[in-house]
Amino acid sequence: MKKKKNARPGSSAPRIVPPRCKHFTGYKPCFPGTRCDQKCVDFNPIGVRILLINLDAMGNVIVTTSILPAIKRRYPESTITWITEKRTASLLQHNPLVDRILAWEPENWLILQQMTFDVVMNVDKSRRSGSLAMSVSAKVKLGFGMNADGQIVPLTRDANANYRLGLDDDLKFHKNRKTVSELQCEQFRLEYQRDEYILPLTEEEHAFCRRYATEHGLAGPEDVIVGFNTGCSELYPNKKMTIEQHVVLIRRLAAIRGLKLVLVGGPEDTIRNAEISRQAGGGVLSTPTTEGLRRGLCYENLCDVVITGDSFGMHAAIGLKKHVIVWFGVSCPAEIDLFGRGVKLVPEGLACSPCWKQACPFNLECIQMIDLDRIVREVQLFATSKPGRSSGPGGVNNHADLKHD
Repeated sequence: MKKKKNARPGSSAPRIVPPRCKHFTGYKPCFPGTRCDQKCVDFNPIGVRILLINLDAMGNVIVTTSILPAIKRRYPESTITWITEKRTASLLQHNPLVDRILAWEPENWLILQQMTFDVVMNVDKSRRSGSLAMSVSAKVKLGFGMNADGQIVPLTRDANANYRLGLDDDLKFHKNRKTVSELQCEQFRLEYQRDEYILPLTEEEHAFCRRYATEHGLAGPEDVIVGFNTGCSELYPNKKMTIEQHVVLIRRLAAIRGLKLVLVGGPEDTIRNAEISRQAGGGVLSTPTTEGLRRGLCYENLCDVVITGDSFGMHAAIGLKKHVIVWFGVSCPAEIDLFGRGVKLVPEGLACSPCWKQACPFNLECIQMIDLDRIVREVQLFATSKPGRSSGPGGVNNHADLKHD
């Protein structure tokens, strides 16, 4: 007579079926003393599983937050996972529409290989993003992928219009009138309603801004805080105004009563900002540049108006809902939406602009053509719109301030 094999411990127990709830982790209950596999006390359905791939520049990540409302309109019951660069992930913190943020690193590549999604949306025209989009298991893949020859390709016809912009300079530089947000909605089959960027600060960050403003004399009820975002990505260094132009602007604006001036930027702008501050002779406050991305957002949040080139700082200012005065030269102004808060300065009649070149063969004419008089006027026009502002002699409405130094 054969002996019965010993049963494995727990083999007679009923199979555990994980709830399809966003809160369920599989390693501890959501609330102490509860059994998630028996009764979910705070059920939040996973719904449609969506993976957003966006590994491009930090500014582009901020732009992509504008399509989140459109995703939620199409997929009201959904879970959004977003993979992005590690240095950029903090921009998505506290975003109420993003359920899971994954940094671009090997551990998360392995995790994604074990997951299945209903929809993958790849924003980037890049081989690494395209490769990831092709390798992840999903029912529907939208945006851009990669073919067997290692070429970036549109995954559906919906992405054709955006794809063509990369192939046709005339179309991209002169004919296109769609913003990046509009093009993204189109390639992902979403309804475009001109939704704004989503870049929330926490209450702790708002409290930090209030303290810093008080400690540095920026909290006057009639003060207008003017920020200078002086730098840009090192990939396109020619988006920057010259140090000399910044100094001229600061000296002129510092002479206008009621304006407080600050410099903002990242680690790459530390030396540049110090030199601008030195040459400007104390008319501007240089905020720290090496305290991390979130603190950088706080310093920009101090400002009422931000003067900037087309850069991450510009997108941050738009996301923080600041009034933006932005100059263009290298890049395409039509692709940027200021949402009615600001003005674009475009070099009129310059045949070589935009160009998207990393090096200029024409002595940076587009930067030389930046209209400093216009910037001063726009700051004054903005300042006079603030309730309670004085427009008397020496105030923001004194047009004698428009004279050159």
